[in-house]
Amino acid sequence: MAEITSGLRAILNHPLIYRGMQWLVGAERLRRHVAGLVEPRPGLRVLDIGCGPADLLAHLPGVDYVGFDSSAEYIRAAQRRFGTRGRFFQEELRADTDLDLGTFDCIVAVGLLHHLDDQAAAQLFHLSGQRLRPGGRLVTVDCCWAPGQHPLARWLISRDRGQNVRTPEGYQSLARNQFGRIDTQVHHKLLHIPFSHTLMVCRVHENLSVSG
Repeated sequence: MAEITSGLRAILNHPLIYRGMQWLVGAERLRRHVAGLVEPRPGLRVLDIGCGPADLLAHLPGVDYVGFDSSAEYIRAAQRRFGTRGRFFQEELRADTDLDLGTFDCIVAVGLLHHLDDQAAAQLFHLSGQRLRPGGRLVTVDCCWAPGQHPLARWLISRDRGQNVRTPEGYQSLARNQFGRIDTQVHHKLLHIPFSHTLMVCRVHENLSVSG
């Protein structure tokens, strides 16, 4: 099973509840960190896969933003908040999606890979490689299993909606099938609560050095 969206977890499908929970755990700090990896500038083309209510866009001034999410509720919330600051599509982005999207300088997938099995994750990396411009980069963020992580972090992650949480090395191995240059960070303090994240910046070309 890729994810669990029933029971108590179903309440997170509501944008207001989701945003409230994100605020409580301090997700704005995480978004600011991700925005720093995106390196926003006017005209930068950004594709956000699994964008949710597109809260990351608040930290990406001036970019040309396109967001995809399968949740109609999340997409409506993004449209209400940001209007014409971005284009938002309520569908699953696939390799054969034909919406005249063009190519992008940066693709973002925040909290998505741990909802995908290995085959679907490999398809995401392949699609990203096709949609990125030369010199472009893919930024991913996911919860992870990591040595020495706080017991509370491990317990919370075990109850995540996503059922494919991996080690940092597990995420890297999937990315290597498409990207030769991968810079990885592991953080345990990007939220107000103990939690472990793997962040990857995957480059099509050029070397990348990310401090963490």
